Amino acid sequence: MSRPDLSTLGIKALDHQGICDLMQELGQPRFRVKQLEQWLYAKAAKSYDDMSNLPKAMREALAQKAPLHYPTVVEKLVSQDKSRKYLLELCDGSVVETVGIPSNGRLTVCFSTQVGCGMGCAFCATGKNGLVRSLAPGEMVDQLNIVSADFGERVSNAVAMGQGEPFANYDNVLAALRFMNSPDGLNIGARHITVSTCGLLPMIRRFATEPEQFTLAVSLHSAVQLTRNRLMPGVRKYELDRLRDSLISYGENTGRRPSLEYSMIAGQNDTDEELDALLAFATGMLCHVNLIPVNPVPGTGFKPSEPERIEEFARALGRAGVEVSIRNSRGSDIAGACGQLARSAR
Repeated sequence: MSRPDLSTLGIKALDHQGICDLMQELGQPRFRVKQLEQWLYAKAAKSYDDMSNLPKAMREALAQKAPLHYPTVVEKLVSQDKSRKYLLELCDGSVVETVGIPSNGRLTVCFSTQVGCGMGCAFCATGKNGLVRSLAPGEMVDQLNIVSADFGERVSNAVAMGQGEPFANYDNVLAALRFMNSPDGLNIGARHITVSTCGLLPMIRRFATEPEQFTLAVSLHSAVQLTRNRLMPGVRKYELDRLRDSLISYGENTGRRPSLEYSMIAGQNDTDEELDALLAFATGMLCHVNLIPVNPVPGTGFKPSEPERIEEFARALGRAGVEVSIRNSRGSDIAGACGQLARSAR
């Protein structure tokens, strides 16, 4: 794969191998890779001048060949539940949102993988204006470091559930996950890093072959094909029976349990027919179903299912032997919850 253009995104456009190649090009010994990655990600350096153990000539060459950029926090909003949403401006003027979620001594970051999104899900604010561009590996890791610095604590969990479809930016996302997991980066355990996809089957199959034990979540939202096509038009070509087969194969190949994300929308996917279909889809498969009351997004007209109905779904799944949780979204009062990230200041 050819090296990305460094003139705009700079060194944050490179994966680990790209940094190795750049060090070789600059005539630097192999150990400089470790030092540079530690400065970029473990220490979140904002300038090459801060990298005191790198030779001055090397720093000057890096600044010329691969500029070092760091996002700017344009706006920060704090939720009543202590979650924080950040609007970040990137080096080319693009903006993305990321959310920090503290809970019981842990700090989870919901990070974005693209500027905008091309999937066009009916219940999601992100895709209303389409896809602008995919994020570089370092631009994703930077989101975690910004949240960590603001909270004054280490990020313990990372979820690629912000703006964008992670598997539509597969190579860059995987590179970012590896920087997050690396001892020279953020040193987050692989099982504490989750990637959420609408269900891009070729990438699910590829993800199952990766050596790291990253966690997979799939946005299901309906097990009725017509309903899912209406709610999630971007993945209509991937039929539900093929998705189910891919997830069964994923579980068999990895031994890991994928999560099925199911936003409960009143009158849309909470009928008896929808429940029967969900039971048929999830029963007998290694999975965990997360039932999530849909979050309000202006213009969709969607409302969350009644709590009693969500409980009915949970009880039925439990009786069928399916692991299930009801997840209450964090940060909805600052439009920081699932489906609400929209790349705009409040």
